[in-house]
Amino acid sequence: MAEYKLSASLAGHEDDVRGVAYPSSKAVVSGSRDGTVRLWKLLSDNPPIFDEAISSHATAFVNAVASLPPSPDFKDGLILSGGKDTIIEVREPFKKPEDNAERLLIGHAGNICALDVDSAGEYIISGSWDATARTWPVGKWEPETEFRGHEGSVWGVLAYDKDTVITACADQLIRIFSRSGKLIRKLKGGNEVVRTLCRVTNHPTGADFASAGNDGIVRLWSIKGEQLAELHGHDNFIYSLVSTPSGELVSSSEDRTVRIWKGIECIQTITHPAISVWSVAVCQENGDLVTGASDRVVRIFTRDPERFADVETTEKFVDSVKESSIPQQQLGEINKEKLPGPEFIQQKSGTKDGQVQMIRELNGNVSAYMWAASSGKWDNVGTVVDAAGSSGKKVEFDGQEYDYVFDVDVEDGKPPLKLPFNASQNPYEAAQKFLDRTKLPQTYLEQIAAHIVANAQGVSLDQPMADAPSGPGSDPWGSDQRYRPDTAQAPTPAALPKYLPQKDYLSISVASLPKLQQKVQEVNKTLVESGQKDISLNPEELSTLSAVRRQFEEKSKTPAPGGLELAIKLATVWPYKDRMAGLDLLRLLADSKTAATYRDTRGGNVIDLLIQGATETEPHSENHLAMAVRGFANLFSTPEGRELTVSSFDKIQSLTSTSISTSTNRNLLVAATTVYVNYAVLLLTSPSDSTFEQALAVVDTLRRILTTQKDSEVIFRALVAVGTIVGVDAEVKSAAKDIYEAEKAMETALGKASEPRIKQLVAEIKGILKT
Repeated sequence: MAEYKLSASLAGHEDDVRGVAYPSSKAVVSGSRDGTVRLWKLLSDNPPIFDEAISSHATAFVNAVASLPPSPDFKDGLILSGGKDTIIEVREPFKKPEDNAERLLIGHAGNICALDVDSAGEYIISGSWDATARTWPVGKWEPETEFRGHEGSVWGVLAYDKDTVITACADQLIRIFSRSGKLIRKLKGGNEVVRTLCRVTNHPTGADFASAGNDGIVRLWSIKGEQLAELHGHDNFIYSLVSTPSGELVSSSEDRTVRIWKGIECIQTITHPAISVWSVAVCQENGDLVTGASDRVVRIFTRDPERFADVETTEKFVDSVKESSIPQQQLGEINKEKLPGPEFIQQKSGTKDGQVQMIRELNGNVSAYMWAASSGKWDNVGTVVDAAGSSGKKVEFDGQEYDYVFDVDVEDGKPPLKLPFNASQNPYEAAQKFLDRTKLPQTYLEQIAAHIVANAQGVSLDQPMADAPSGPGSDPWGSDQRYRPDTAQAPTPAALPKYLPQKDYLSISVASLPKLQQKVQEVNKTLVESGQKDISLNPEELSTLSAVRRQFEEKSKTPAPGGLELAIKLATVWPYKDRMAGLDLLRLLADSKTAATYRDTRGGNVIDLLIQGATETEPHSENHLAMAVRGFANLFSTPEGRELTVSSFDKIQSLTSTSISTSTNRNLLVAATTVYVNYAVLLLTSPSDSTFEQALAVVDTLRRILTTQKDSEVIFRALVAVGTIVGVDAEVKSAAKDIYEAEKAMETALGKASEPRIKQLVAEIKGILKT
């Protein structure tokens, strides 16, 4: 069978394209985080040319779109869309955005993330973060049935037939209901969040529908609940599934690919120049595919040569895939010295479609090549960029270490410019500094920032995303924790908030539990194979690890039995070089009463164990130290934890102040400064719990931070701590002003980081010191 090739690339959206629909061979619908639904009308077949029109403006992100077929009442059909504003909009496709919608369907209490229409066009089904699904009869436009009982977000819905609906949930279950709301059966959809469903017809396995989700596996089911097959090939979350008229399954994933499955075999893999391919839909008339991705582009693929894109468009797409950067954290640890050279792809064939092979290029770079079974060749699908998040290594540039250093080609014939970036940095801040340093035009800002977002999976510490799930049905380890530039831009000076005093404790709780669990399992396998069964995990402990992961995924307040003891073992008993995941897990658990009150057989507390795990071997790993200090910060989340941080002040102070004096590791410095923010909050809100000497020690450390550190986030947090602690009482204020020369330290800091937020903080603190 012919393979799919690019037909058209449709650019226009200003943020991720989260949903796509293919109502007819003449039009495509897309919904985006930019708050718009767009209709792309086909003007010409050869080459394909589309006219773009905005169909509607939502008040927030649009996550899902669908379409109703033409009817006597609506000759052009209807477009359905839903998202963060919790409303399903029903609209005629060619109406202007300012025209009234046909209907606004109100009922959900959370983000709408899934929509489907039954094949007869009789009803719509929706799924939401409010842990419910709902059906809406077409024409009546009123809620018909609410499907309850889910213990998480309903990420996927399927109008299986006129009497049966199926839901996919973050609680790892697939539920089959009668349309009246009666639960018929529950299916265990795997050990991860289930995100998507689709109907299957004429499949060789006899399957009736398929499911997929965070474990990267497509599962085939009978309507009676029997699992018939598993399709393996994706390396990350699967977000969308669809069935073609010719019987293939198509899946899209966080691994940058769309995969086409015939029977149980992957017959083609289409790599996108984006981190995520959020959605895929199929045209039932001609079998063409449409995808929506995180690079903001809608793409159409076809098997019909008459609808192939022109040569220039195709080459541009191929080149963009080759030039895209793949964060090493997506691929695991890579030993460059052991990778084969370019001769490998010239001499050897792949074993299956979609197989990825790392190649050490002649210039020392690492490129990823993917085997295309249909063409019998290896395709270059991007360059692997080093990231400290996965390898523990930093990339040095201009005397400082960064998570990423990108090459930016500005002018042909000249060497690329270097763009340094840290994963927890604001991409717009990094882009602006790059423009200032290179004297490039300000008009490049958006383009440079977009490049950073597309190629570095950065998440700002402690900054919840605007569209992050909350309340019932949230999915904290799903894609919605990803960094979005529009939610993290610094406000304009006129809109800057008043920062002081800080009254809330800060925790550092962002983490990727799937990767953490995978790392533990990989190390455990190595320990078993090397004969170290005395310290390896037994099946019960591996089960506990899964339970701890579920605890965080479900935001459960009930600790998983044995979870803390497991984390302590991983963080203190495993070989020092393999403790990173254990320390990561222990710092996450540190925000609980269980951790704060824990004592081992020798009386040691969780602070002792964090210090032991991070410092037991010389030289200390700065990444290990960062995890331990993050654990200190998280202890302030509970009264018991705060009591422990007061009684163990000297231990914490010794490690954090030493780190500030000797380290350039940004993650460690941000964590250490966060600890002092929390001590300042504690001194302000519960002065009796601390001593004057502790207050002075914090002030002295903050002075050293302001006079020695250069990173703007470190300086910002130090200033927040200073501005909070000088409000404790007159003695502390006087000492900060006269003994520790706070104003002089602030001026020094201002000379190194002069962002509007820092200028305002300095002004606020000076005002406090004068009163």
